[in-house]
Amino acid sequence: MDRNTITGLVVIALMLIGYSYFMSPSKEELRQIHRRDSIARVEAQRAAALEKQREADFASQQEATAQTATSVFTQDSSAVEEQYTLENDKIKLHINTKGGRIDYVDLKDYRTHDSLPLVLWKENKNALGMNFYARNKQINTEDLIFVPSTNQKNLIAANSEQVLTMRAYVEENKYLEFEYRLAPDSYMVDFNINTYNLNDVIAANTNFLTLYWKVDMPQLEKSRDFESRYTGVYYNFSNNDVEHLSLTGDEKTDLATSVKWIAFKQQFFSSVLIAKESFPNADVSNTTNNTPGYLKNAEAEISLPYTGKAIEKYDMQFFFGPNSYPILREYGKDIELPQLINLGWKWIAWFNRYVVIPIFNFLESNVTLNYGLIIFLLTLIIKLVLFPLTYKSYMSQAKMRVLKPQIDEINKKIPADKAMERQQAVMKLYKKAGVNPMGGCLPMLLQMPILIALFYFFPGAIELRQKSFLWATDLASYDSIATLPFNIPFYGNHVSLFCLLMTITNILYMWYNSKNQPQNDQMKGMQTMMYIMPIMFLFIFNSYSSGLSYYYFIATLITIVQTWAIRKFVNDEKLLKQIELAKTKPVKKSKFQQRLEDMQRMQEQRMKQMPKKK
Repeated sequence: MDRNTITGLVVIALMLIGYSYFMSPSKEELRQIHRRDSIARVEAQRAAALEKQREADFASQQEATAQTATSVFTQDSSAVEEQYTLENDKIKLHINTKGGRIDYVDLKDYRTHDSLPLVLWKENKNALGMNFYARNKQINTEDLIFVPSTNQKNLIAANSEQVLTMRAYVEENKYLEFEYRLAPDSYMVDFNINTYNLNDVIAANTNFLTLYWKVDMPQLEKSRDFESRYTGVYYNFSNNDVEHLSLTGDEKTDLATSVKWIAFKQQFFSSVLIAKESFPNADVSNTTNNTPGYLKNAEAEISLPYTGKAIEKYDMQFFFGPNSYPILREYGKDIELPQLINLGWKWIAWFNRYVVIPIFNFLESNVTLNYGLIIFLLTLIIKLVLFPLTYKSYMSQAKMRVLKPQIDEINKKIPADKAMERQQAVMKLYKKAGVNPMGGCLPMLLQMPILIALFYFFPGAIELRQKSFLWATDLASYDSIATLPFNIPFYGNHVSLFCLLMTITNILYMWYNSKNQPQNDQMKGMQTMMYIMPIMFLFIFNSYSSGLSYYYFIATLITIVQTWAIRKFVNDEKLLKQIELAKTKPVKKSKFQQRLEDMQRMQEQRMKQMPKKK
């Protein structure tokens, strides 16, 4: 790590410290904030009262809508709300006759962080239905009681497809149908909406029917705040361009072009509605849900084209499953379902996609080891591949260190007011010695995309979810060894041991690596500031995946061992002799170097020709 790198780190640290200091409120500002908070509480109470009134009005409106709906669709007065179950080895669904819709989704192979069934859709916390006008009445299918195609309430078949249809009748041969098909051992559910002979019932000027979908997404992982960072609405345009709404705030947008699928995605699990062809447009939104046990509310209003034919069919599919890269590739490689997993920016995601994930999956399937040991092997493989860059970085720093006495001699001969001349002399020395001043920095910069790629990989790796190692009970979440009786800003109220070990090893590496740096007064002042970055990482990573902190901890330890081994085998006296021998050989100048020297020479001549100030 050379002077330029350290300077950059110091500048970033100073900016963060300065921002925190200068942006902290004064006493007067704190009083104003307190006053505003008091006013806000009063306004919140008023808003809550208004919200209650609106809810009461909405309930009355819903009751009126239900009455208009039943005036169009025939409803058996004896019909009651009932649940029917579709189930295979992977998922369990409840279909409610009220609205004919899915109102419960359970992923059977998984559990929440507190060992409860992992339910993606909880009863009374979701909505799925259609809105349209029929015979001048507004219809909301959630108000209708549908008639099931079977009296068998539990449809469980190990080796055959399960089919359940729900119908809302206007007359015997005029009805709206929701059809569900669940294949064995599958995360995919066929969801088809069919209209039969409703062309003289649905308003003649209707161009589209509105499909409405809403889910209150429950908290499934230990850290609510961390899980929220990966929870939101994703969508795939028909050109396979996957985007998402804000993951840190509320957002609503109109998708004016055709959409292939819309996903309500959480950190490790997703519900995805996939069109057979495409949805022409949709409105999607996600908002924060402050109710304990919930993260966000996700909503979508999707337009389904209506042409007025006697029979209209809308074929779709629901994917209810884990955000596992192999599984998403299996179910939707051609429609970019794997992009639900955030692998980082495009210029680093390729490393996760084609290097990290294949190696990790290979180790997982071929080595019977604890996942902590698999991470260790993955780290070791990556560090061995990167060893040539580590060696090159060390040698560049070592060469600059042994040349330090000669650079000091140049600085003594050339006064400080002739900075350009001094710099040219130093560069000339480096050139003769065959030393690249950027040689220590460039190898580290080349490793940065890999470090960033793994920063994205570990928090999203469902393979690490609820897998224990040593004291960490869940490598996909933080490893708390102590709970504090208070909350530290930006840190939290727990102590993550792997994060602490990562910080300590980084400080040790900074100290050990500083011995390989050419020493001067400026560097000594900077070395104190170098230790700010590991302390910052202590705050940043305390609530992150313990698997990520463990990886950085092991990677830094291996780097320290590699640096120690290189230092043992590199003799400074022999290295200086090699440099002196290189000085005697003619230096081949590249065209770029020649042009650079010509430009410097011309600049010196101009400066000599400039009139001196009296």
